[in-house]
Amino acid sequence: MSRSLYLFLVLTFCLTWSSAFPAAKLAIQIAPPLLYLGVRFGTAAALLLGFAGIRGKLNGSLPWLPLLLLGVLNQSAYQGMSWLGMRTVSSGLTTIITSMNPILISALAVPMLGERMTARKLVGLALGFAGSAFVVRNRILETGEDPYGIMFVVVGTIAATFGTLLFKRIAPNIDLVSSVGTQQLGASIALIAVGLLIGERFDAFSSSTMLFATMLWFVFVVSIGAFLLWFYLLRIGTASAASSLHFLMPPLGLLMSWAVLGEALHPIDLLGVIPVALGIRLATTETG
Repeated sequence: MSRSLYLFLVLTFCLTWSSAFPAAKLAIQIAPPLLYLGVRFGTAAALLLGFAGIRGKLNGSLPWLPLLLLGVLNQSAYQGMSWLGMRTVSSGLTTIITSMNPILISALAVPMLGERMTARKLVGLALGFAGSAFVVRNRILETGEDPYGIMFVVVGTIAATFGTLLFKRIAPNIDLVSSVGTQQLGASIALIAVGLLIGERFDAFSSSTMLFATMLWFVFVVSIGAFLLWFYLLRIGTASAASSLHFLMPPLGLLMSWAVLGEALHPIDLLGVIPVALGIRLATTETG
């Protein structure tokens, strides 16, 4: 694959993934977050596994348990914690925090995957963490963002980091549709179980056009399209290289949250977003 095509695919993923945050903020206003996610992932899993079954890709060699567990980390823990956090945290700030995922991946890929640590990556790590900490601190002190909600988002981001690294380490050489579908199935089961345990109810869903519109977007564009693209990028490249254009996530997230939700754009956030974006770029771009 040419580098230009690879970068185009990563950019497509970044745009798609960034759109999920303002859409999530809309979704949690009309449905219990964990049950909504459970239905979303369950629907996507049924479609993906059904398609895989028709193609004869579901067989005894499929590593069901590892994939189900990966789904719990990659989807249910990450998305569930982030969505619970977004009940009291803005979409824009959630995007900035979760954009630290590639920096965490780049740091942990050294001991877990044997990827090389360089001075360039170290500078990127320092810039990313410093910028993110600055934005979070400013949002808490100046705009009243909820520290407990932020903690949920941070835990979800850490879970996604380990899930991504485990996928790359295990790298199951199986059909990608089967792999993603099985992970989504694991996420659905976990999210619905936890949602019911904490008192969420299906009758709390708001039967509205917004419910169906967001569900269609999440199932087909994010859960199927973006996840297939992300794991494809992980399979054909290094964990760090797959994150090479994630530096676009923070500004894209802020702009989309402003355009879709009307969230305020705080000029001082740029003082944090710029080093975060630069840090991601430095930490994840491989040099020859």
